[in-house]
Amino acid sequence: MHRIVFVVYPGFEILDVSGPGAVFSGANRALGGADPFYGIELASARGGPVPSSSGIVVDTQRIDALPAQAVGTLLVVGAEREPLLRAMADPALGPGLARLAGGAARWGSICSGVFILAALGLVDGRRVATHWDACMPLAKAFPKVEVDADSLYVVDGSLWTSAGVTTGIDMSLAMIAGDLGATIAGEVAKRLVLYARRPGYQSQFSPVLQAQARADSPFGDLIAWIQDHLQEPLDVPALAARAGLAERTFHRKFVAATGVTPARYVETARLDAARMLLSRGLSLKSVAVQVGLFPAARFADAFERRFGMSPRLFRDMHAGG
Repeated sequence: MHRIVFVVYPGFEILDVSGPGAVFSGANRALGGADPFYGIELASARGGPVPSSSGIVVDTQRIDALPAQAVGTLLVVGAEREPLLRAMADPALGPGLARLAGGAARWGSICSGVFILAALGLVDGRRVATHWDACMPLAKAFPKVEVDADSLYVVDGSLWTSAGVTTGIDMSLAMIAGDLGATIAGEVAKRLVLYARRPGYQSQFSPVLQAQARADSPFGDLIAWIQDHLQEPLDVPALAARAGLAERTFHRKFVAATGVTPARYVETARLDAARMLLSRGLSLKSVAVQVGLFPAARFADAFERRFGMSPRLFRDMHAGG
């Protein structure tokens, strides 16, 4: 059995445990065998009942009672600032955590749990992910750590770290895909009614979400419409007409509301969609048509300019993952 150990502490975020926990237990159900592949355990500094931030209490083992070599995957969960600071300063947590991390086949954190690993010096010189709101504080507090502020999750050797909250689900699905294959991971994602298995390279914020969060009415509706009509001509005249504004007025108000020009936003939305389609193994021509960047040469130029690699290479690297 592959033992999954979640390290918790008072005030931890329950979703950091329940989300990935549901994914791993879902894999056991998808396999259909009598003996589960994954075993899920919770550990804390002193063992016993530990309250989460939502008031839900979980039962745990003492971290120093766990044999390091028996741990398949070790994950430190996140929390808000105050409980996280208390955990980082807890002398009963650090030694046991460092020992388990040193012996685990795979180890890391979910969301802000990486701060605890960083406080122990375990991720110096390593690339990590964390919640978008914690990236700058993490980089400032621990300058030896390379913080990836964009990715949903980061794999650096045996170290796995995820960004904010629900991205722990994406990372857990990626672990399952590596352990048991993409088919089982896909079955789990379908059972959990997930929109898609998001790859680690995907940004914490899609361009749609970023723009919708910043945009004033009526651009929130327009942005949603753009996402559903990427194949169509989406130049300023067409978008201005859709918004019911003069072209110059539309351009000025769109930039003020979203922080980017209409052309830049449209290209970003198209390229973001292209990455998802390429990761499914679609042909370059098909992707170019679906995202409105045809002919294929135009698509290839835009993709390489933005991401520093050809769409063909990107597909070869990510398709089927």
